[in-house]
Amino acid sequence: LNAGLARILPDARMVGEEACAANPALMEGLDKGIAWIIDPIDGTGNFAAGRPHFALMVALVAEGETQAGWIYDPLRQRMCHAVAGGGAWIDGAQVYARSTGADQPIAAIATRFMEPGEREAMIAKLAGKMTLADIPNCAGEQYPRLVLGANDVALFKRTLPWDHAAGALFVAEAGGKVARLDGSPYRIWDGQTGLLGAGSAQAWDAAAAILNA
Repeated sequence: LNAGLARILPDARMVGEEACAANPALMEGLDKGIAWIIDPIDGTGNFAAGRPHFALMVALVAEGETQAGWIYDPLRQRMCHAVAGGGAWIDGAQVYARSTGADQPIAAIATRFMEPGEREAMIAKLAGKMTLADIPNCAGEQYPRLVLGANDVALFKRTLPWDHAAGALFVAEAGGKVARLDGSPYRIWDGQTGLLGAGSAQAWDAAAAILNA
């Protein structure tokens, strides 16, 4: 994979999950220059257990802004990709985010990296206001669910760039919204936590009002 990407853009940095685990300094300076952001297996736990879902995720970043992203699901042989200002696509067909149509928003809340007290408070806050959905433990599956109308809202605690750069662009280009809980943009290089995605700006605003109450 790295060799192929290097042939496309020889001057781009390679920033991958495994490489950053070995050398955290690779995360520095992501707001400058050109870089490929790579997660060769998103949903590693699922993959290791022999169950869905898992995906290959790649994003192209220039001066800290995601320019393009690809999410490949090898089980479905489904390719999601997006280009900044150019729309979102699945297997060559342009897609637009749609609602589930449920009476209450269907929300995928990733609580895995929350502290126990934070997790309990979050679930209590959503009671009666959102319907909690099972989460796939794979951002490469969760972001397409927002576009395809399986979920209305998704909340993430940890927001490392290889998990979210491609997916956040995909949702945004499909007409949805992904942002920090205070409404500020997702910056892959800022080191913050907490990210809310929704299939529309209206759904995002409604979810943020509940979560920030």
